[in-house]
Amino acid sequence: MLAASLGLVAFLALAGYALDRAFVDVASQGQRDRLRGFALNYAGDVEFARDDNIIPPEAPPDERFERPGSGTYAVVVAETSVWMSGSAHGPTLPESELLEPGQERIDGPIAIIDSAGRPGEVIRYGRGFALVREIGGVESELPYTVYILEDAGTLPRQVQVFRQALWRYLGVSGVILLMLQALVLRWSLRPLRNVIAELKRVQRGQANRMGELHPRELEPLTDSINALIESERQNLEHQRNTMSDLAHSLKTPLAVLHARLEAGAGDDELRAELAIQLRRMNDLVGYQLGRAASSGHKLFSAPVEIEPYAEELVRGLEKIYAAQGVICEFDLDAEARFHGEPGDLQELLGNLLENAFKWAKRRVLLTVRPSAPQPDRRPGLVIAVDDDGAGIAPDRIAHVLQRGVRGDERVHGHGIGLAIVQDIIRSYRGELHVGRSEELGGARFEVVLPPGL
Repeated sequence: MLAASLGLVAFLALAGYALDRAFVDVASQGQRDRLRGFALNYAGDVEFARDDNIIPPEAPPDERFERPGSGTYAVVVAETSVWMSGSAHGPTLPESELLEPGQERIDGPIAIIDSAGRPGEVIRYGRGFALVREIGGVESELPYTVYILEDAGTLPRQVQVFRQALWRYLGVSGVILLMLQALVLRWSLRPLRNVIAELKRVQRGQANRMGELHPRELEPLTDSINALIESERQNLEHQRNTMSDLAHSLKTPLAVLHARLEAGAGDDELRAELAIQLRRMNDLVGYQLGRAASSGHKLFSAPVEIEPYAEELVRGLEKIYAAQGVICEFDLDAEARFHGEPGDLQELLGNLLENAFKWAKRRVLLTVRPSAPQPDRRPGLVIAVDDDGAGIAPDRIAHVLQRGVRGDERVHGHGIGLAIVQDIIRSYRGELHVGRSEELGGARFEVVLPPGL
């Protein structure tokens, strides 16, 4: 408000100064044109007698030339005579000289004594003329000069009247504009005050998220705040669930050990049972810690290039499954980027690729492409892993995706890889689609991550 007000005041001051200078220039030029017009009018009306004396014009161009004390005077100077208008009788005017024909001169201010005996000043305009006449068959020129004198205070008085009116009107206009500007700023910033009020309600726990009705200029801000609130709420809930799941998972092995102790089992039997349960608890702790790590992604992360991570993972898996001779092919879009934590990308690709290598016969295909972009939002991401294995029957897809379930009990694993994948996808508000690969004939796991803010 202060900056806009200072700018407005400065603009009005500059505009007033420019208008003032323009009026002074126009008024000065107008005065010169007016005096020149009077001089030309007198030049057209002045006549000369045979003895070269001036014959006064019948009517002046303005009645002020006949009114004493009007401040406007006319003087015609010839070689042998001088004529002055009626208003020039009384004041003491400066001496006037003949000018060359066509010569033009403006002087002033020049000091005079007015008819009341008071000192004054005038602006004097003079122009030389020549009357061509023929006497006895011989042409001759009779030079004369017309002077028009005007009170020097006429122009300053006009400028003073204009300045008073100008600054008065500019002042009133400035006050009105400042009030209007204050109203416009207050009205235009009201949505920001509403956003601040909503944010305070969220901070106090009186609301769960920001409202949806905001001007389109503020929608990216409110959407980002809502996304951040939702992300933090999900992360907190995920952490709580992880700790709860860990405590619940450890109850069973601890209960087994407690029961064996109460039953008085022998040392060898107790040692064997302890080893089994410790291995189980170690697996459970590792899994739950992996879940907790995967849930802590940042909402506004820098884009991560996918190809380097994919190549590193595939090199390791091809060594592990070298006996099967499985080869992984890439179909990666150069523009595709993962907006999240690099650890989440590694966990996501690692579990999907390992699962594909485990079940593939010879080929695995990794496809990555950006999803359809939306205006003012970064594009989403589609990651698909296909294999040429036996595939998954449609009625077993939901069963395989359950936590701790393996597709084949004869295959080594804990059955938690796809569960970790699902947790990561949920944390990014994405979707996991499982079906048959049209290209390779085996299973197809497709991850769809939505466009970001």
